[in-house]
Amino acid sequence: MSAQPPQDALRPIIRSADDIAALVNRGPTGKGHANIIVLLALGGVFLDAYDLTTLSYGIGDVQKYFNLSGSETGMVAAAMSAGTIIGSLSGGWLTDRIGRYAVFMADMACFVIAALVAAAAPTASILILARFAMGFGVGMDLPVAMAFLSEFSKLSGKGSKAGRAAAWCPTWYAASSVCFLLVFALNAVVPASHPDWLWRASLGFGAVPALIIILVRSRFMSESPLWAARHGDLEKAATILRATHGIDPVLQITVPPQSAPSPSMMALLRAPLLRRTILVIGMKIVSATSYAAIAFGAPSLLMTMLHLDRTQVLIVSILLNLVFALTGGLLGVRLTRSFGSRPITLAGYALQVVGILLLALNGTPHSTLGIVLVMTGFASFLFAQGFGPGCQQMVYPTLSYPTELRGSGIGFTNFVAGFAGTLSMWALPSAFTTMGTTIFWVILIAPLVGIALHLAIRWEVFGYDADSDRELDLALDASRASLPNEALCPSERSA
Repeated sequence: MSAQPPQDALRPIIRSADDIAALVNRGPTGKGHANIIVLLALGGVFLDAYDLTTLSYGIGDVQKYFNLSGSETGMVAAAMSAGTIIGSLSGGWLTDRIGRYAVFMADMACFVIAALVAAAAPTASILILARFAMGFGVGMDLPVAMAFLSEFSKLSGKGSKAGRAAAWCPTWYAASSVCFLLVFALNAVVPASHPDWLWRASLGFGAVPALIIILVRSRFMSESPLWAARHGDLEKAATILRATHGIDPVLQITVPPQSAPSPSMMALLRAPLLRRTILVIGMKIVSATSYAAIAFGAPSLLMTMLHLDRTQVLIVSILLNLVFALTGGLLGVRLTRSFGSRPITLAGYALQVVGILLLALNGTPHSTLGIVLVMTGFASFLFAQGFGPGCQQMVYPTLSYPTELRGSGIGFTNFVAGFAGTLSMWALPSAFTTMGTTIFWVILIAPLVGIALHLAIRWEVFGYDADSDRELDLALDASRASLPNEALCPSERSA
């Protein structure tokens, strides 16, 4: 009988942060709760989408309740998007500096408080401030949630980084559908004499999932092993892998690892990352503009264009989200694994062009055929957004940047693109009043710009591992070297 190898010989060896990255890329090998962390991160995305959707239906009731002008109504609608601008930049930076876990739990607490204040808001000013705070939480959450999705997933195959990053999109539309279903249920029981109860209850419900995540944090949530390793704590990274991946590595450290200074955020605007950053920002601006105009504005547009009542608008909105947007998102996750990110993004933009053209050419329909074409336009846009640019606008920044800059990259690109979304939400009510359905010809520019961007910048993120890109490592080292010593925190100066 041959001798059995020593038990330690079967265990993976960790000598550097690169070994941690290699083990994460292989995926879990035994018992662990990495998949639960992924679900909790998607729960954060669910909250982001739910909170951004809550007033897409109730904004009219808010306007009547507080007797707001069109501009003031736009401020209520845009407040949350404005909050995401500040939250994205600060949240992304903090995610890379202090860790994923701390930022994730902070934004969950922000969701709870802001949702409850918004639900009880006695004035429009307080509602605007609460919505801004909710947006700040959303802005903080997206960088950290996407970092978790990437850093607890393997590189390829089922459950890959790209596939799980793409899963943010169907999660988003599932949350939108839940929001509409909740409003539909509340609409059946809320007395007509108190229409404010409807939007107040839907806003307040956003605190419930955040509370659940907070309650389960101590058992399942943990810091990212990649973040811990890149900050010099290989022992902590190994401990996390044991709990989350079922991997029991052996530490063989000859030289104690040191925490390197975090790269300057300006590295996002230098080669080789500049082209990626331009592409990501362009994708996000395109999606923010068109999504705000069509998806967020769908309830108001349906009511005006098709002369639907409250109940009919809710039913149509639910069907559009469940049958087309959610289905498109689920298909996008599957297609990402088979075809990569770039081809399906281009296909999504092309189908959006078709959908918006149908809306622009038909305007307010006056026949059954016209109604069918308008509905087809909305359905085509939402389906295309789901499987194409909707999925990929978060896959690209999540996989384009290494661990040290992942949160900052997502946060910075969301920050820049957030201005477009905020401007769109603020301007849409007045623009639609002034331009009517001709506004769709303006919105048509968005997907055309998206196509032009991807033809000009040919960047494919599927299967790419930024943490093993040596050219990128050299560029980041140069970025660190350019930092003045005074700009570093004490631990980084001592390192």
